[in-house]
Amino acid sequence: MARPFIVTAALPPEIASWAEGLRREHYPAHRNHLHAHVTMFHSFAPSLLEELKSYLPRIAAEYSPLEGRVTGVMDLGKGTAIALESPQLLSLRAEIADHFHGSLTDQDLYEPRPHITIQNKVTKEEARALQAALALEIEPRSFTFPALELHLYEGGPWTFVKRAAFRRAPRR
Repeated sequence: MARPFIVTAALPPEIASWAEGLRREHYPAHRNHLHAHVTMFHSFAPSLLEELKSYLPRIAAEYSPLEGRVTGVMDLGKGTAIALESPQLLSLRAEIADHFHGSLTDQDLYEPRPHITIQNKVTKEEARALQAALALEIEPRSFTFPALELHLYEGGPWTFVKRAAFRRAPRR
């Protein structure tokens, strides 16, 4: 069976490390195959690999590192996430979606809500308890996304394929 490709926004080391710690603490260990990440697209067809490998670095080079902000906790029903805000990330995602118009799966046609999942596939009660605890701990903070990343879905774990850094100098 052909495996799809996933596009994520890379996290800066300090946010990634913090979110990794929360994932290790709260994500069911037998399901925690991934590093903390921000999914932009869940499923590109394998036939798009070569186009993705050339397009993502080209589009990323046109952007300076994207501003992001931790805004709090997000309820995922049977899970918990760190809620993020990033109009720049959403704008870039829309540009990529426009480029791949007609190739997106139903899951990638949704209105995105940027987040970092730190708990999933638990009871609603467990999720609500963690959300209540984290709501008291998580403070808003700003950061920048340094790059896009392309991964191959492997049924649970992902295989890293390519990183495309944002290369444009920030405007002053």
